Amino acid sequence: MEKQRHTRRKKKRRIGRYILLILLVLLIGAGSFLFLTAKDVKQTVDGIQKESAAIDDGVTSEKVKNKERINILLLGVDERDGDAGRSDALLMMSLDPASESMDLISIPRDTRTEIVGHGTVDKINHAYAFGGVDMSINTVENLFDTDIDYFVEINMEGLSDLVDAVGGITVQNELDWYDEGFYKKDYHYKKGEITLDGPQALGYARMRHLDPEGDFGRNARQRQVIEAVINKGASIKSVNKIDELLKVMGNNVQTNLNLSSMQHLFTDYRNVRQSVQEHEMKGQGTTIDGIYYLLIPDEEIQTIHDSISK
Repeated sequence: MEKQRHTRRKKKRRIGRYILLILLVLLIGAGSFLFLTAKDVKQTVDGIQKESAAIDDGVTSEKVKNKERINILLLGVDERDGDAGRSDALLMMSLDPASESMDLISIPRDTRTEIVGHGTVDKINHAYAFGGVDMSINTVENLFDTDIDYFVEINMEGLSDLVDAVGGITVQNELDWYDEGFYKKDYHYKKGEITLDGPQALGYARMRHLDPEGDFGRNARQRQVIEAVINKGASIKSVNKIDELLKVMGNNVQTNLNLSSMQHLFTDYRNVRQSVQEHEMKGQGTTIDGIYYLLIPDEEIQTIHDSISK
């Protein structure tokens, strides 16, 4: 009996790690498929399925079957009352099993580009507000002249629930500032090591106006929070916390990645982590008609296109 209880506890800890990795879309090579037959997890994954008219599932299935390069668009969506929402964070993962390599492309939300299907040139994060996931996919495909095969949409508000689900996080804060109201106006984020609950972590990850590096600084803090959540989640042993994580995932994630897709990612694409090429798109900030945009040079976009089209 004691051995059986130990086995169950060990399995729960393993499930806890992998739920976090799925929730944060770190699906590649993390051993995610090891837990996908668990009934509760299967029900959660089935419940977050969402189709996209912008993606041809037949073509994608053939590409995965043939172990070709695939592209996954990650959207961190900021949804607020009375607002259709907008993509607060955009990241594209390009996975090539043949060369066992992966390209990670961070797309600044202020990038000025054609919003496909809306007939305007605007900030790329407005595509979600105008036409949801489909318009975001079409716009990113047009920007890089490539195809998107999968998408994962995560509600940024769920980041708060996720941090609370793991019992809070500790981060090394490089800036000293007083909150503008994302968490609590005038709350002091002290420089140095600080411990954050869910709402505080959301405020920490959202701040950009007080950061000399603007969006780039905020992107770094978002990555910092995600890494802290993963590290904290890896030590989770409580069954109740596992259930909390499943609830957070079910309430805040939508994707066209199903169990079969995840299986292929694990069996055929897991070694892409052997070589990771990060692209942080840089450009020139400008103001047009009183609105700030980031102008990305054609050469920068062409470099990314060439890298993900090899």
